[in-house]
Amino acid sequence: MSENILEMVNITKTFPGVKALDNVNLQVREGEIHALVGENGAGKSTLMGVLSGIYPYGDYSGDIMYKGEVCKFRNIKDSEKLGIAIIHQELALIPYMTISENIFLGNERQRSGVINWEVTNKKAIELMKKVGLNERPSSLIKDIGVGKQQLVEIAKALSKDVKLLILDEPTAALNDDDSANLLNLLTDLNKKNGITCIIISHKINEIKQISDQITILRDGAAIETLVKNVDEITENRIIKGMVGRELVNRFPKRERNIGDIGFEVRDWVVYDPLDEDRLRINNISFNVRKGEVVGLAGLMGAGRTELAMSIFGKSYGKKISGRIYKDGEEVFFHNVSQAIENGVAYLTEDRKNAGLILIDDIKRNISLAGLKKISRNMVVDEHEEMLVALNYRKKLNIKSSSIFQKASDLSGGNQQKVVISKWIFAEPDVLMLDEPTRGIDVGAKFEIYTIINQLVAEGKSVVMISSELPEILGMCDRIYVINEGKIVGELKIEDASQESIMRCIIQSTNKQEVTM
Repeated sequence: MSENILEMVNITKTFPGVKALDNVNLQVREGEIHALVGENGAGKSTLMGVLSGIYPYGDYSGDIMYKGEVCKFRNIKDSEKLGIAIIHQELALIPYMTISENIFLGNERQRSGVINWEVTNKKAIELMKKVGLNERPSSLIKDIGVGKQQLVEIAKALSKDVKLLILDEPTAALNDDDSANLLNLLTDLNKKNGITCIIISHKINEIKQISDQITILRDGAAIETLVKNVDEITENRIIKGMVGRELVNRFPKRERNIGDIGFEVRDWVVYDPLDEDRLRINNISFNVRKGEVVGLAGLMGAGRTELAMSIFGKSYGKKISGRIYKDGEEVFFHNVSQAIENGVAYLTEDRKNAGLILIDDIKRNISLAGLKKISRNMVVDEHEEMLVALNYRKKLNIKSSSIFQKASDLSGGNQQKVVISKWIFAEPDVLMLDEPTRGIDVGAKFEIYTIINQLVAEGKSVVMISSELPEILGMCDRIYVINEGKIVGELKIEDASQESIMRCIIQSTNKQEVTM
């Protein structure tokens, strides 16, 4: 049995009005992959923030024992000196810098204050090879996919001679292939290089696959630790520990009452905003009825987000053409304001950068898209704004100290509920949801699914984009399959399966290869 490389003893951390961690104990054996699971707001990221020095010594109570010695980290650099590195869900990379520059950012290969680029690039290539990244070290971060950006972050951690690697939701934004490649890499680093890993994830199937131990947190407390080949580890047991109850159905039942076509897009064409000769959306037509959830399924990069954003007030793309109809009448959205005024909303997949004003409070974020409803003579009625925020905080079960808490201080799931509240308050007739449950736990997912069902019960039209096929199959009435900017299949829910969706994608790809 390996010795413990890490012990966190009676860790307690309090934010204004909220006890985020309540006497949490965590033991991690050297050379293992240890998973942390729990609902959003359970304290997982906060605990790792304490460990990595994001929350400095004195900002919490309890002890950190690393390799048998008590540690009092004042900042991240203190923990990095001992070989502890953390990779956050929102990657800390500079888009307009190269891969090699990002790998050694803050850890430059220099002599007398001058960077040695020959050594930098040589070392970068060695690290890139170790993580399986086949790119030029001179490539800009903005020009590579999210999966490859994750590999850059891991290479960056390896450049600091990491011994304990912490990964917060590393596969949340990845497709199935990139997720599998990343998990294989972590296993290799663990087994071949002896790197101990702590992984936070809501993807229970992945956790079960690679973890040696799983610690479950709930409401800031450690519930139990499950040991591989000792304890019975099942999804139901993990979920029960996370939410405190059995979750029999992942998707709430819904009585279907589908009406007339409420929203229709015809012959939609969009070109890339940075390369006006590159076609991104190729003559797409689709419709969604009142009281219906229509899914847009496809691989990452298929064009689903580009389609939704281009419809939503032309917030993506160039040389956009095609027609939009709402309740049978043609409508025109030249900007986002016009889309909102016409009862169309888009919930972005990127809640932190595009969905929320993180430095502002819950109250203002909720009212943002519907300020006209609570304004008189261009002045916001702050009392009414507070009542609206209090109502949605209660209605959507947003866990916070108050409506005045900053959005940046909320967990991912609660941030997502704030974004959803904003759009429900705007009272759209058509709501496009782009990855509405990305990076949130099964309990919060169920709550969001219930909200979606309530919206369509009111006769709203919902378009759902999701990379999780079980989610598409569990929530949608009809599914459009998109591949390389085209609709390549339309499936009724009773005819749909993961296999039939992938068959549409593969067949369309094969057809294109034959015609080339």
